[in-house]
Amino acid sequence: MERTFSMIKPDAVKAGHVGGILAVLEKEGFKIRGLRMTHLSKAQAGAFYAVHRERPFYASLVTFMTEGPVVAIVLDRADAVKKLREVMGATNPANAAEGTIRKLFAESIERNAIHGSDAPETAAQEIPFFFTGADLL
Repeated sequence: MERTFSMIKPDAVKAGHVGGILAVLEKEGFKIRGLRMTHLSKAQAGAFYAVHRERPFYASLVTFMTEGPVVAIVLDRADAVKKLREVMGATNPANAAEGTIRKLFAESIERNAIHGSDAPETAAQEIPFFFTGADLL
């Protein structure tokens, strides 16, 4: 089993897609080990996405991620990181495969419904941003 991190973004929460996204994840064999709804401050969003600080989209990403609540999720399954990336689909929903979360629920490349860790090492950094060990099953 491998553990990974995902976050349902404000666009998908506002549109009422939390249940649909969780259903897709469970259907794909993920076990939910932690789940939390929260509203990120600008400082929190900035810290979470600090890796993108030098990119031109950083400021708009931070603004977007603070527009409304997000749902932070810890997931387990074999090859969790790789499988989550597949299930999420391409960043641009126009290029995402049929049945992927972004094809089903994303509005645009900027409002793409879901975040997922890109490597086990990234997941190990992102999970404690939202959860303590006592929060996880």
